[in-house]
Amino acid sequence: MAIFDTIIILYNQLFVAVIHLNVVVSGYEIPNTSRKGKGRSIIALPESYCVVDIETTGLSTNWDNIIEIGAIRYEKNEEVRSFQTLVKPPMRHDGKYVDDFIVLLTGITNSMLEDAPGLGESLLAFDDFIGDSVIIGYNVSFDINFLYDAFIKNLRKPLSNNYIDLLRFSRKLYPNMPHHTLSDMVYRFGYKNENAHRALSDVKATKHCYERMKVEALNQFGTEEAFADSFKRKYTRYDHFKASEIQGDPDKNDPTCLLYNRYCVFTGRLERLSRKEAMQIVANLGGFNEDRVSKKTNYLILGNNDYCSTIKDGKSSKQKTAEKYKLNGQDIEIIPETVFYDMIGDRAVEIYDDPVIDCFKQMFKREQQ
Repeated sequence: MAIFDTIIILYNQLFVAVIHLNVVVSGYEIPNTSRKGKGRSIIALPESYCVVDIETTGLSTNWDNIIEIGAIRYEKNEEVRSFQTLVKPPMRHDGKYVDDFIVLLTGITNSMLEDAPGLGESLLAFDDFIGDSVIIGYNVSFDINFLYDAFIKNLRKPLSNNYIDLLRFSRKLYPNMPHHTLSDMVYRFGYKNENAHRALSDVKATKHCYERMKVEALNQFGTEEAFADSFKRKYTRYDHFKASEIQGDPDKNDPTCLLYNRYCVFTGRLERLSRKEAMQIVANLGGFNEDRVSKKTNYLILGNNDYCSTIKDGKSSKQKTAEKYKLNGQDIEIIPETVFYDMIGDRAVEIYDDPVIDCFKQMFKREQQ
């Protein structure tokens, strides 16, 4: 690939150009993380909304598939309608729809998916159900990205509903908790989620958490407006990358970021950043970097080449270790590079003083190697 083409791709992908397009690098597609027409992540305490949860075969919108959608509409905090459907994904190379890990995690079996409707049919019904409602969910940013990309591919339109991510609420309201998963909050509030990792059950658990968090937000901040204002902050740009020991700048720590106070492991070759650059972002945002998967690890971040080979040719030892820990109840997720960029959003521009110039220098060096 030519140097100029590489620069255009890097600029478009890392620094979030407005144009919505996909590009191909090294034989696979990198989805654009700038999703045109996507709804906004908002901080609000509405009385009418739609709680949404999906189950998937993994966390990459490019390589994994939706297998269940659940939603409940509330008006003036009262349930008015519910929606649930399994979704039949494309069959894998081994003749199955989902692997054993997903079956164990969700309870959704291959036989259950055999007669389920396809994604297009399911999305049409779901789109009609949610209308223009504000969407509420727990760690719902992942769900929104999956649904947005699925809407574009199947319905030829974006998912434009604004959404509220209760994970942000949790970290703001309960900063001293060691973890902030849905199961952590369910336990804190004394709610029993009978069928965790099934969409409709998680929707009901999320609704319960929302009601408790709404009370807590008003207790701590007094008004909805004051609560929303507490999330506002200005980001400063990163001036210089130090290649010695990676240490974060406390002034750049962001408690609202999904990586804050989380332990991250990078493996494989990243396409858009060097590993040190990616680790510096984690450290600046208040996260911690590790060399190998441990019982403290929260995110295993796979270079895209590794992620593709994982799908086709089996799983690496690091991924198997991470899956084992997750099945044992550890707060750990396995994510590809593209999802990592979704998590950091436009914070990536903080790395360089001049994004275009420095990207050119970085990519020129790599082209010459």
